[in-house]
Amino acid sequence: MNEPDSRRPIAARNTGWADKIARWLASTGITPNQISFASMVFGVLAAGLFFLSADQFGERSVWAQAGLLVGAILTIQMRLLCNLFDGMVAVEGGKGAKDGPFWNEFPDRVSDLAIFAGAGYAAGYPELGWAVGGLAVMAAYVRELGHAVGLDADFIGPMAKQHRMAFLCLGALITCFEHLWNWQGKALFITLLIIAIGTIMTIIRRAVRQVRALKQT
Repeated sequence: MNEPDSRRPIAARNTGWADKIARWLASTGITPNQISFASMVFGVLAAGLFFLSADQFGERSVWAQAGLLVGAILTIQMRLLCNLFDGMVAVEGGKGAKDGPFWNEFPDRVSDLAIFAGAGYAAGYPELGWAVGGLAVMAAYVRELGHAVGLDADFIGPMAKQHRMAFLCLGALITCFEHLWNWQGKALFITLLIIAIGTIMTIIRRAVRQVRALKQT
């Protein structure tokens, strides 16, 4: 079937394992909105794990810090899986609701802001984390603004949501080794800086494309 123009293109959506899980979820009493809400819960959990791993919040073993970061990575992945399955259950499973558009977007904005804020504390630069979270929300706003005025939703990067989460997970993984091997690196700080620059580029690129498209219509 043709995908709605507001739906993020995700390669995993066309895999057999995703289809089987989505069909199973659709056969239960679980609704797409509940899955979307779960994505926000996982996002906030990831933020909390990042927050607890920060050096300034007390002495803990390097294994404990690494474990908290691994937990943050896993909960981010769970958040992304929820983002995948809520749409599949709603569209392919035929269980979409009238308030679905709200639950499709609002939990993502909460998750983005919370996750990056938590990562900022973990990196020792909370202001940068909050700034990246704000930029992520802004990138989504520009995309939804275009869709609201009749354009196809623009998911172009270079730092769309899946790219931001992939970079953040990589940075968190490298930070795990920094703790375990007593490196004095700044992997998470550098990661957030790269995400910030890439997200600014994404906002500008989407905005320019949107203005051009509006002028042509």
